[in-house]
Amino acid sequence: MKILYLENDTDLATTIQEYLESKGFEVVVVYDGEEALVKSYEENFDIFIFDVKVPKLSGFELLKNLREADIDTPTIFTTSLNSIEDLSKGYNCGADDYLKKPFSLEELYLRIQALLKREYKSIDNIIKIDDNMFFDTNAQQVKINDDIYDLNNKETKLLKLLIKNRNHCVSFDIIFDTVWSFENIHSEQSLRTYIKNLRKIVGKERIVSIKKQGYMFV
Repeated sequence: MKILYLENDTDLATTIQEYLESKGFEVVVVYDGEEALVKSYEENFDIFIFDVKVPKLSGFELLKNLREADIDTPTIFTTSLNSIEDLSKGYNCGADDYLKKPFSLEELYLRIQALLKREYKSIDNIIKIDDNMFFDTNAQQVKINDDIYDLNNKETKLLKLLIKNRNHCVSFDIIFDTVWSFENIHSEQSLRTYIKNLRKIVGKERIVSIKKQGYMFV
């Protein structure tokens, strides 16, 4: 799971980043709101963690812009602001959770886990696709009734990305950036091969091709 973490306190940012990476997350750290906004458009993230009082663009303004752009990534605010008015403002601009500073590392981790379970309708690493189909992201397997289908690394990343954005088109650029990451070699032909393999497992009607744009999981 990939996290975008906005925090202008460099020492705290480093501490949080190291802790979350020890828990298996990939963490991208940014130090001002404008940098966070750019990263949010450039890359695909599973969770946003935003401090509120940051340079250039506050966490509140940042999330308001992202929600208006239909980016609905689950978001946790971390802030020293503690009035009811601030709390209300945070939720009204689209936050899913609000964590007051100072907080423990374990509490942050538990909040993240709770959001991921809700977002993916999952129990730990199990994503429910429908009543008979489940996706185990750790084991890299899809279970349909009593049948189990193994996925490779890229199929796992691709299916996770599509399910996260269910009923929304995922562009080719986002797919390549997320699934192929820093690899230089990728092609639409190789992507079509992985899509074909996934359709054989989950059903061809579930993964829809959006002509010249990308794919959508329905």
